[in-house]
Amino acid sequence: MTNIHSLQPIIASIPHAPGVYQYFDENEKVIYVGKAKDLRKRVASYFAKEHTGKVRVLVRRIRNVQVIVVASESEALLLENTLIKELQPRYNILLKDDKTYPWICIKNEAFPRVFSTRNLVHDGSEYFGPYASGRMMKTLLELIRQLYPVRNCSLNLSQQAIRKGNYKVCLEYHIGNCKGPCEGMQAQSEYDLMISGIKQIIKGNIQGVLRDMKTQMMAHAEALEFEKAQHLKEKLQLLEHYKSKSTVVNATISNVDVFSILDEADVAWVNFIKVVEGAVVQSHSVEIRKKLDETADELLSLAIVELRLRFQSQSPEVIVPFLPESAPDGVRLTVPQRGEKKQLLELSENNAMNFKLETEKQRSLVDPERHQRRILQQLQKDLRMDVVPEVIECFDNSNFQGDYAVAAMVQFKNAKPNKGEYRHFNIKTVEGPNDFASMEEIIERRYSRLIKEEKPLPQLIVIDGGKGQLGAAVKTLEKIGLRGKMTIIGIAKRLEEIYFPGDSVPIYIDKRSESLKVIQFLRDEAHRFGITHHRKKFEKGFISSEFNKIKGIGESTAQKLLLHFKSFKRVSKATDEELIAVVGNAKTKVLRDYFDRMS
Repeated sequence: MTNIHSLQPIIASIPHAPGVYQYFDENEKVIYVGKAKDLRKRVASYFAKEHTGKVRVLVRRIRNVQVIVVASESEALLLENTLIKELQPRYNILLKDDKTYPWICIKNEAFPRVFSTRNLVHDGSEYFGPYASGRMMKTLLELIRQLYPVRNCSLNLSQQAIRKGNYKVCLEYHIGNCKGPCEGMQAQSEYDLMISGIKQIIKGNIQGVLRDMKTQMMAHAEALEFEKAQHLKEKLQLLEHYKSKSTVVNATISNVDVFSILDEADVAWVNFIKVVEGAVVQSHSVEIRKKLDETADELLSLAIVELRLRFQSQSPEVIVPFLPESAPDGVRLTVPQRGEKKQLLELSENNAMNFKLETEKQRSLVDPERHQRRILQQLQKDLRMDVVPEVIECFDNSNFQGDYAVAAMVQFKNAKPNKGEYRHFNIKTVEGPNDFASMEEIIERRYSRLIKEEKPLPQLIVIDGGKGQLGAAVKTLEKIGLRGKMTIIGIAKRLEEIYFPGDSVPIYIDKRSESLKVIQFLRDEAHRFGITHHRKKFEKGFISSEFNKIKGIGESTAQKLLLHFKSFKRVSKATDEELIAVVGNAKTKVLRDYFDRMS
């Protein structure tokens, strides 16, 4: 149970002010982050009454409280979102996707190109999006290319290159898709006008583009330039057709975000719609799995902040089904009762419901337990095991030139991460860079404890390393009487070889096999989990090293090299190709020049 008496002085010192509070467990790890209009009242409420379910479990684990006071409740909302992303506390929900959404890029260059991309490069180019629907983005790009003949080549169209006659027009010019700026047939000012119109369309300001086109068409008609007027009329019809397919309400409703939430016992579905001039330009739905019986109010507040940041929305008005407790600064919340805004809210609610039904339908078609069982049976077969590996544990250790020696263990249950059983180890008995001795220590500590506490053993142990690391682990298992009671393998990183104890010849599992993917996922997860802990220790006690003697290699580069190669000696023996993969060509040249002088 939480020692409430030890926390009372801390709670009494918390101010009655808006801010963010953080709960720490006995390992000084943040397990929950929350926001409050009144910090003292909110924190005290956790200990003033008896809770049920997951909240009671959280309260039992709290050993310390820290607060950050801010100027307003909206600032607390943004800070809470930032801290949850950074710390990923166990009892906080986290909105995240496994997708990288596409953007429309207008390149920072002479006669800019317009194209889709998933990689944002900070070179002054303008990016619009991201687009949750790739189809919507492609439709928009297709419309833009029909309306405006922008170039799609990657030539460097500087004025100097054009004057020198370095380029010749291509097929795109001859079929009318480009006006030939590469040969100076189109002025930069004329091209910039096209880019301006494209930006307006991407932003959803179709009405303004239509007005400009109509004005130009009438001017050409009055000047008896009927061919040009007809060409503009065709473009107007294209734009009107696109606008008619997108418009859902009165075009006077401009620059508005719409959020709706479908709340159930353990899960909620949120839909986000962005509307510009009555046209839906973006729509996205997310599923949120609850961790602490969060209310619809809390979930909606989180979704508004996170999705507006993700899709870079600056809309001044947000339509919602109810007023949440918190909202970002500068945003007007509207709860419509009737009319066109109410129709928009209903459209969003329908999207959330359809997303829920579609998600549940997909899960009913694919039996997840059957899928997991099939993967585990394949893993059992590939590793020649007598039992199904329902519980797998994977170990990884590392050190920096003998300092900051740490190790990590991750556990998978039914082929999925069981993060509650992840463990960090600080190496206690080994001095210097001895990976084998470190492996012996952590294996003995882990399984001696399981034996002492009479807890079940895993069916499979995976060691991140080759024959040497595996041999050290097997030696320890034999020492504590567990040799043969669990399957143990080693995975070497270079060619993904799988080693068995006492067998010098590795096996190779098909690279497309789900078995190998599970083992790789285990190894990568152990490495990620260990590196996080490793980096914290390293950053707390970064000491002078051989890298300080190399002019041009700073602390950031030294950390990258040590994290990858583990020691200065290994860096000095690495090939140019290995160094380039970590720090690039320029830094590799600096390192190579230094090592050559020292040899």
